[in-house]
Amino acid sequence: MIGTLNVFINRRKFTQDKAIGPSLHVFHSEMIFSNASVYFYSSKSHMSALFKPVEWSYQTNIYEVNVRQYTPEGTFKAFAKHLPRLKGMGVETLWFMPITPISLAARLGSLGSYYSCSDYTSTNPEFGSLDDFRNLVKKAQTSGFKVIIDWVANHTGHDHHWTKDYPEYYLKNEKGEFYDSHGWQDVIDLNYYNSGLRSAMIDAMKFWVEECNVDGFRCDMAHLVPLDFWREARTQLDAIKPLFWLAETEMPIYHEVFDASYTWTWMHKTNDFIKGKITFGDLKNVLIDETVRFPSRAMRLWFTSNHDENSWNGTEYEKYGDAAKPLAVFSATYRGIPLIYSGQELPNQKRLKFFDKDSIEWKEECALEPFYKTLLNLRKKNAALAARAETECFLLSTNVEQQVLAFMRKRDANYVLVLLNMSANEIAGTFTDQNVNGKFKDVLSGKQVDFSKDRSFQLRPWDYGVYVK
Repeated sequence: MIGTLNVFINRRKFTQDKAIGPSLHVFHSEMIFSNASVYFYSSKSHMSALFKPVEWSYQTNIYEVNVRQYTPEGTFKAFAKHLPRLKGMGVETLWFMPITPISLAARLGSLGSYYSCSDYTSTNPEFGSLDDFRNLVKKAQTSGFKVIIDWVANHTGHDHHWTKDYPEYYLKNEKGEFYDSHGWQDVIDLNYYNSGLRSAMIDAMKFWVEECNVDGFRCDMAHLVPLDFWREARTQLDAIKPLFWLAETEMPIYHEVFDASYTWTWMHKTNDFIKGKITFGDLKNVLIDETVRFPSRAMRLWFTSNHDENSWNGTEYEKYGDAAKPLAVFSATYRGIPLIYSGQELPNQKRLKFFDKDSIEWKEECALEPFYKTLLNLRKKNAALAARAETECFLLSTNVEQQVLAFMRKRDANYVLVLLNMSANEIAGTFTDQNVNGKFKDVLSGKQVDFSKDRSFQLRPWDYGVYVK
């Protein structure tokens, strides 16, 4: 039924021992097979929950802002003109890629990488002043947005002022030189064995909360920084203001501190599936593994593109072709939080340069704005799509399981049914699952569908359907 998991009994328990860091616990996860559905829930988290997510995060969405490429000016002020449009599209949370100054030493390209910081408590003059950013945050929040900023805690650029003022804040090789352990030539690693560095990093993060009132952090390569640092940082920062914490990691143990984390594996495996490297059953197994490995309260971030993917591996259309839209529907409706990257609403079909100026080519109308608006508004209004532990999520059985991904989201009396044709074939399918019953409304067409009378469905190649009850 689901890939290589061919033989099921009514109730099967999986137990895994996750020896990947401090606070080790055993994680028990159960998958209940009832009426041919695969139910996902966790009977016990494999780590204690030290922090509670801010309430607004459960039904938010995230829009990644690439300030440099967003407008010809590439400034905070120029981006602010897009706020009304993004608000109308249903965007809730704005994530700004690093806004700090970029090192000149070992700079890549003409403008350098955002992730090579030379000062944690000022803005990149390319984008504007600190007051410009403060005003942008205030304007965005007044319009109803939340604002989070990218935080690069593992390394700095070669000419960060700490290299001269506090060289002990950095790791050194056997020659006594600063270095980066991953081969990234424009950055050098920080030393989290040094208590002064830890205090200085937390103070720098406090700066943006106290001075600009940001609502949270997206923490770059979070697993490269010790978990106990993040625990200390969140404890101190949440005391100022409850914040949202997003980790770029797939290490479950980091959910001891972080609210949300990346689904890199799903993104890579969907690409492998489209290229014919894995089967559809293998792809479904990724979703099962997600549930086994991560605690039920973990918010997972789903996406088809972001700054790294677009620049280095190609746009979602290069990677997925006609599957780009059904995968976008998946990202917006599956259990977790959807991410949209700058320009996906156009849709942008070019790779944006990473180290040089390369503006998004906006048009008067963005063809996919109505598509995203429908999905984001549904997510905001329907409790079944909330990223809460108690919200049910289960795969549904059909007679076309090697081509169609079908799943249901449920909370109380709210149901969302999603069908994704992951093939180039016309599909005439039938639900073999007793959980699909009653009258639903097709969110995209507005038509009523009664699955209690007719359990069949039809999908065009790479088509999708989203229904509510």
